[in-house]
Amino acid sequence: MTLTVERILIATLVVTVAACGRTAAAQTTPPTDQVRSTVEPTTIATPNNAPRNILEPSFPTDATESALPLQPLFDFKESDIKFKLPNLMSTLRDSKHESWVLAPYPDPKTSLPLIGAGFSLDVEAREHPQLDPLNPNTFLEPSSAQLWQAAGLDSARLQIILDRFDANLKAWKKKGYRKKMKKHQLPAEITHEQATALLRISAIQATHNARAYCREFDQLTASQQMGLTQLVYQMGVNLEEFTQFLGVLNDLSYRDSTQSSSSVEAEAAHWKTVQTMLIQSDWARRYSTRAITVIAMFDPDYIENPKEAEREVQATLHPHRHKKSHKKSVSAGSKTNRPDRTSG
Repeated sequence: MTLTVERILIATLVVTVAACGRTAAAQTTPPTDQVRSTVEPTTIATPNNAPRNILEPSFPTDATESALPLQPLFDFKESDIKFKLPNLMSTLRDSKHESWVLAPYPDPKTSLPLIGAGFSLDVEAREHPQLDPLNPNTFLEPSSAQLWQAAGLDSARLQIILDRFDANLKAWKKKGYRKKMKKHQLPAEITHEQATALLRISAIQATHNARAYCREFDQLTASQQMGLTQLVYQMGVNLEEFTQFLGVLNDLSYRDSTQSSSSVEAEAAHWKTVQTMLIQSDWARRYSTRAITVIAMFDPDYIENPKEAEREVQATLHPHRHKKSHKKSVSAGSKTNRPDRTSG
């Protein structure tokens, strides 16, 4: 073999080895663009760009460690209750109840920030022991941050909203803040879909706790379940102070009657007493418009005539106002040749 041939063979061998090395490297090292995409994603799944069906009717299936205590809320099924959850949510959004504001605003009593349908933005998780030995259901009192995350919203966004609220409250004071709210001068901080997700998870929590307040929640009528859930939604742990109301609510001695006629009368008297306990509370006097609606729902015959049930509660809560209203209706009836039902 000549020197020239040897050199050609050596050069060919070097080129072949180098080519194999490049092929192996290409199989073990991702391209530059692929490395960047795994470290710096161009799109992050935030509540603003997440699909609507994730934000509104469902919950994340991969709950984080902080959301694990909320598993009972994820397990909720519509069949667990007799009333329609969307009906409760619609009622809570009404201006006669919680209203619907897509910006944080101060609670009229505590000045703590609320948003949506009265969702509390700055509440810590707390213990709420079950004091009724005859009720096996437990209470669930997570923090605002936990519920916010369970609703599928970004935790960092919550802190930004809270910081901005604190700065605005300091500048405007509570009176100025609420004036801007009533004039609709507060820019939205969350979307309608995000506020709906917060309302839904909060309503489910209230339903869960309503069962812990009432031994036989499952035996209540649909309207009674909804009325109790509304109370829990508005008052939270403060409902624990309604000892007389809760005592009567859980007193099932009226069922001991053996005669059917006496049983019906005893049940009617029982629910009248339940309503009376609420009518006599400071809550009913302070929030009378809302209270009339809620208290009326405890009437076992509410579904047959809701308006009549509300009128009966109003007549007890505001007897003088009811008499004036009655006089006006009689006067209007006489002007249109309607019979005077007050005579005879």
